[in-house]
Amino acid sequence: MRSAVAAGIGMFLGLIALKNAGIVVANPATLVGLGDMTSAPAILALIGLFAIAALHALKVRAAILIGILLVTVISMVIGINQFGGIFSAPPSIAPTFLQLDVFGALSKGSETGGAMAALESLFHVVLVLVLVEIFDATGTLVGVAKRAGLLKDGPIQDNPGLSRALMADSTAIVAGSLIGTSSTTAYVESASGVAAGGRTGLTAVTVAVLFIAAMFFSPLAGSVPAYATAPALLFVAGLMMREFSDVDWENITESAPAVLTAIMMPFTYSIANGLAFGFISYALIKLLTGRAREVHPATWLIAALFVLRFAAFPAG
Repeated sequence: MRSAVAAGIGMFLGLIALKNAGIVVANPATLVGLGDMTSAPAILALIGLFAIAALHALKVRAAILIGILLVTVISMVIGINQFGGIFSAPPSIAPTFLQLDVFGALSKGSETGGAMAALESLFHVVLVLVLVEIFDATGTLVGVAKRAGLLKDGPIQDNPGLSRALMADSTAIVAGSLIGTSSTTAYVESASGVAAGGRTGLTAVTVAVLFIAAMFFSPLAGSVPAYATAPALLFVAGLMMREFSDVDWENITESAPAVLTAIMMPFTYSIANGLAFGFISYALIKLLTGRAREVHPATWLIAALFVLRFAAFPAG
């Protein structure tokens, strides 16, 4: 499952990259299809990918950054991208700071069914947030840490660093909600830092400092188009797909849940959904093949929570 999570995140990154480059587009007949390969974004994204791969093969440590800058500069030279400037003052956070509406979540239920309906409404909100945030963050952390070689084989107790990382992640989520931002959780793009050689918290701290600086240099950061970062994501996706090699393909009770976990992440555009299908299928297949004892009690609990989530929010 750990290997499947890492590979699934790689597939997820690949889909995001191909979409940003215009190589994969929506198609009403087949859901997805091939975009215009003669368009400048698609061509530049492929040029960036080839440049990053070649530089990486030549042991150039800044291969990913060089590839992004190369595509950005070329896009400006040929006139399809404009330089937006360097400095601008960040916007005020007053409109969103401490603007949580807890009573609003309660009132939606109380309007129709009284206090119990209000509590039920709040429970639904909490259930969705808990399942999505915890398992999105856990999946991302496990996948990225697995790719970085930071996870030990064995039970989760053998990886105390993961608990501390989840505590930091949950603290950031609460802090972000108070400020009024979108969820400040771990993101799959963190895998690019691992691909560039990052193995410690110093990588994350450096990125955090640069993000703070980007608040004052947003025009400069905005000058980098999405198709310039797409090659980096696609390259990292290829690296993370290596984790499939650790799956026990001879054991269908292990490989089938692994495949479901991986493919459901990009196809549902959600790491949490991939984990849900993985945990549920793992528990059920083990049960149906007489291997229920191999399933950890926590796995049964998580699978049951995901079933509850799908039952309560079938379209979520």
